[in-house]
Amino acid sequence: MLTTSTEEFKTEVSFISKLQHRNLVRILGCCSEGEENMHNKSLDYFIFDESTSAVLSWAKRFTIIMGIAKGLLYLHHDSRLKIIHRDLKTSNILLDENLNAKISDFGLARMFEGDDQITARTDRVIVTYGYMAPEYAYDGKFSIKSDVFSL
Repeated sequence: MLTTSTEEFKTEVSFISKLQHRNLVRILGCCSEGEENMHNKSLDYFIFDESTSAVLSWAKRFTIIMGIAKGLLYLHHDSRLKIIHRDLKTSNILLDENLNAKISDFGLARMFEGDDQITARTDRVIVTYGYMAPEYAYDGKFSIKSDVFSL
């Protein structure tokens, strides 16, 4: 039996390998040992730390927001797969060396076939409450609107 984290990792690898967009992370390789090696860490590092938040001008913040929005537009409408991320938060937005946003962590994402099914329900709500849409928290209903609420 696979653990939840193993299942989430397999889900994430499956999704990321099928998606290509400049505002989504790409898998270049994998290593289970050693330190994490990212240029600028995640968005929460810049937003919630006084010394690093000064690095982000309002123009750069707007560019980051637009990058996240473009990534979501791709996931929800432009990809051949319709994907709801379900765990969009600042720690899941990575920033590259130019501070361009990259949506990451697709472990809780769900894929839908076609445009007919745009809402689903789950009995297992697992996300960060501060970013969670009310209908997802109360009823387990999620949709592309849930991702937009998290943004």
